[in-house]
Amino acid sequence: MKSLRKNFKKDGFEGQRAIVIPRTILQKFCIGNKLINKCFITDIGYYPKASLHFRERTHGAEQNILIYCVDGKGTIKINKAFHEISSGDFIFIPRGQAHSYKTDPENPWTIYWCHFKGEQADEIIELAARKYGSPKSYVSFSDDRINLFDSLYQTLESGYGFDNLSYVNLRFPQFLSSFLFVDKFEQSPKTASEDLIELSFRYMQDNLDRILTLEMIAENVNISASHFSAIFKKRTGFPPIEYLNHLKIQKACQFLQFTDLRIKEIAFKIGLEDQYYFSRLFNKVMGISPTQYREQRGASK
Repeated sequence: MKSLRKNFKKDGFEGQRAIVIPRTILQKFCIGNKLINKCFITDIGYYPKASLHFRERTHGAEQNILIYCVDGKGTIKINKAFHEISSGDFIFIPRGQAHSYKTDPENPWTIYWCHFKGEQADEIIELAARKYGSPKSYVSFSDDRINLFDSLYQTLESGYGFDNLSYVNLRFPQFLSSFLFVDKFEQSPKTASEDLIELSFRYMQDNLDRILTLEMIAENVNISASHFSAIFKKRTGFPPIEYLNHLKIQKACQFLQFTDLRIKEIAFKIGLEDQYYFSRLFNKVMGISPTQYREQRGASK
């Protein structure tokens, strides 16, 4: 994504940032790297107030392209379809598709952009098209999204070694997913039911050494047991008591690995007075006995 040089008084845009990873580096550290070769960055940048920015590719690009506008306006044409872009809009341009884009001369756009390749990259582009019914959609501004972009950019800026490229491209799909699963990525205000569930999590964690009933947990958050059970399972995928047992076993694993407590003592510490019931529950959740778990982690009995 290079700027049009015609009529420019200086090279590029004031404050611009761009990295084009050398193709020899991509070949050496990305294409043959099974950790990341399904989705990896080839070019990345940020153009603030990009006056006169224009680009046309009649045969498309070799990579998929993401353009995310945070200020100003512009127009993007993909094949024969025009898309007006303004603050908050983003667009995915599939590889190989003819396209052009230009900033608005009166209100030039500020954009974050990247080119990326790989089988997973192609799937992401297809998913976006199915999800939104258009290459273009909108996201509200998020500092987390921009901070993630900046982190990727700064790491690449520090060098093109195997570690840097692997680290960046293992994180890169998270950046792309912030445009696909906005409700999961953005920190939106919690609903009342979500707050109740968070309170119940805390109550369970604070009382792992007790025998809790469904009624006790529901009473702690001031709703009926049946209603609490329904919203808890919808949120977590588990009934409350089964979830509580998972927390108890998680705590037991810590005792087994990091202490010399006997099995009976551990059972008592997580509110289970019957060590044989504890062993059966542990085996059901973890797939092995408490003793086997301890032996595998090398802790003394």
